[in-house]
Amino acid sequence: MNERPPSQFATPPVLPGAERLLSDQIASWLRLRIDEHALRPGTRLPSIRQFAAEKGVSRSTVVEAYDRLIAAGLVESRRGSGFYVRARRGVHAARPRSGVGVRSQLDVVWLLRAMLKQAPVGDQPGAGLLPAQWLDSELIAGAVRAVGRNVGSALLAYGEAEGYLPLRQALAQRLAESDIGAGPHQIVTTHGVTHGIDLVARHLIEPGDTVFVEDPAWFVMFGRFAAFGAKVVGVPRRADGPDVAVLANLLTRHQPKMFVVGSVLHNPTSTSISVANAHQLLKLADEYGFTIVEDDVYGDLHPGRALRLASLDQLRRVLYLGGFSKTLAANLRVGYIAADPETAAKLADLKMLTGLTTPELTERVVARVLAEGQYRRHLERLRGRLDAARDGTARALERLGVRLFTEPSAGIFLWGDFGRDTNAIAALGAQQDVLCAPGSLFSPTQLPSPWMRVSAATAQNPAALRFLQQALDDG
Repeated sequence: MNERPPSQFATPPVLPGAERLLSDQIASWLRLRIDEHALRPGTRLPSIRQFAAEKGVSRSTVVEAYDRLIAAGLVESRRGSGFYVRARRGVHAARPRSGVGVRSQLDVVWLLRAMLKQAPVGDQPGAGLLPAQWLDSELIAGAVRAVGRNVGSALLAYGEAEGYLPLRQALAQRLAESDIGAGPHQIVTTHGVTHGIDLVARHLIEPGDTVFVEDPAWFVMFGRFAAFGAKVVGVPRRADGPDVAVLANLLTRHQPKMFVVGSVLHNPTSTSISVANAHQLLKLADEYGFTIVEDDVYGDLHPGRALRLASLDQLRRVLYLGGFSKTLAANLRVGYIAADPETAAKLADLKMLTGLTTPELTERVVARVLAEGQYRRHLERLRGRLDAARDGTARALERLGVRLFTEPSAGIFLWGDFGRDTNAIAALGAQQDVLCAPGSLFSPTQLPSPWMRVSAATAQNPAALRFLQQALDDG
């Protein structure tokens, strides 16, 4: 009955606080594994004797740990058979009715929790961030020290609703280099791109509205839009951008308020929009009157002069979002929205109503990094490391028989067809501390998918590649 081999328990538990009882530590570790779905309902735990031998503890310690889990309703003892993880009823009932993840334990929240817990492990297949050792912690630390020496009492007030002015001025200059005309008054800073999309959704969406997203696309927004009462419709993503033929057909049946598009190094395919596709998309937006929300959080990793929809449209029907979580540090949480002046003012008002202002300290740190000119050199180093790692990962996946969506020339991700339901691969990975990002989560339909997002850095983790080989062989 879903019995798993003892190897899934071979990793020693991470046990903070030596003062705690060892049995309590073991129980806490197993509880965490159960909560994260690494140990799924019906999984048989090792026998008391086996567990004690593997961990080098007494049998009485294991008995006490199992007793704690039984008392908590997480484990059940079956006479003559052993100890099993119990199915917990009502787990999904408390979740928001977002339409996401109600059919499977491998839902968006599951992946987010796993990614946040494993964020430093950038060479995991499903990682959404670059490896920590690739980023420049001293660059950030130096900017923090410099800001701390010169800030005085400026941080004791709320700051401006629109965001720290010198940062907005620096962002306006950066946008001008991409041929996007936006003055500082047209820029509103945010807690990252996620917050930016949330503000845009609050501004544009009313219950019953339709929102178009790409399929596949960044999964966090699906449930967010549904929570605002919107109907979420997917538009297939091709190598050159959204499938405009399908989009045109959908527009005869739906009237979307907005369409979210990853124009440069799209997540999860790492593809970028073509000139022809961009012009067709903007023409349809004009004809049918919907707003395009351009998510460009990965754009700085593109090595050349990439095309942005906002550069063609000049923020008439396009709202442009960017940020620094993927290139500087996820914990800085500094992003921004560029829009026409009227929309920017409304978004700043919404920002105040929902969260007052964004932290000026982190915005000053990013402004300092940009002003000192080190960011460009940092990006060049990142791109070089990504190029080498991406090629190695692509070749490793092909040797495993994985079909790539396209041969990406830049970006963090590869999008691969594994030839089987990748939910099963992700579930197996959770049992072995290998983070995977199954394709079902990147589609608004949440249907089983053979596709999976793979980090370009995966090839530098031989254990992760061995796991993928094992998962495909067992399939």
